[in-house]
Amino acid sequence: MATLTKKDIKLTRTETSKLSTVDFNNLAFGQVFSDHMLTCDYKDGKWQLPEIVPYSPITLDPSAKIFHYGQSIFEGMKAYKDSNNDVFMFRPLENVKRLNISAKRLAIPEVPEDYFLEGLKALLEVEKDWIPTNEGSSLYIRPFIFASGKGFHASPADEYKFIICTAPSGAYFSGKVNVLIEETYSRSANGGVGFAKAGGNYAGQFYPTQLAKAKGYQQVIWTDDTTHEFIEEAGAMNVFIRINDTLLTSPVSDRILDGITRKSILQLAEAEGIKTEVRKVKVSELVEASKNGSLKEMFGAGTAAVISPISGFGFRGEDFEIPEQDQSFASQLKQRIINIQTNKTEDPFGWRVKL
Repeated sequence: MATLTKKDIKLTRTETSKLSTVDFNNLAFGQVFSDHMLTCDYKDGKWQLPEIVPYSPITLDPSAKIFHYGQSIFEGMKAYKDSNNDVFMFRPLENVKRLNISAKRLAIPEVPEDYFLEGLKALLEVEKDWIPTNEGSSLYIRPFIFASGKGFHASPADEYKFIICTAPSGAYFSGKVNVLIEETYSRSANGGVGFAKAGGNYAGQFYPTQLAKAKGYQQVIWTDDTTHEFIEEAGAMNVFIRINDTLLTSPVSDRILDGITRKSILQLAEAEGIKTEVRKVKVSELVEASKNGSLKEMFGAGTAAVISPISGFGFRGEDFEIPEQDQSFASQLKQRIINIQTNKTEDPFGWRVKL
């Protein structure tokens, strides 16, 4: 197959840009959208050439299978500008690989890597002025695929849409969060789609999270679906636990997303001389560590927030506070990642990709 190039991507520019109406000093997360989007259709057994078009609503038939059988996957990425206005992405090849892992699990046609990467680069060139330069801000990138083919028969669709939209955004979370360890509901199960970034995974999280919020918590800690003994994820993020000076995180599995921020933290920690262990962590171990003072930190890790510190957790009617550290692993590792992403420091790992 011939490699897609920029000249293969048709560009239709918007007649009126919204850029001048945006307050870049007060950006919520994922609420303002840039002028254009990349779109590509799968039909007749193959992906058609992608196009860049004005950001606009999508028209679908009521029988489109996305509405009935939930074939929908997505990724989360960011683009950054440095002090010279150069544009960078962070490990984009990992995103396209994971998108296609998700696609395979949901019987969605995989997107050619060049369609994803070259299409994204072309879109970012068009939307370069939408990338914020304020501290803590970035251009959030949302690639997604859904079933657009028609029919009520319970089977994979014959047509799909691949779209990339972007949104200039501020911080995802501000401050620390208090979490509830969940023992009734499960995020995912063995043999399921928990490792995929499927839209339905997140839909199923909302109700248990609402219940936790009603009790005064901001998020839930998910446990395994069988025994609820083992810690798995923090809300929509991977979770890290620091006991004494060792950083622990659960191994990826059918139930746990192979987070790009997660794997970056593990590599960075090793480079920084921080001891890490990838193993199952029991809730009872976490509770005991809190009681004996060896629990030093706990944080979520993901693209949107990078690292979100956890200030405490609730378990079976009891609350456990996590003390603040003067030089926390969370702040140290987050700053290292952000400095690499924004070209403020050397990138010994080759993660940063210049546009």
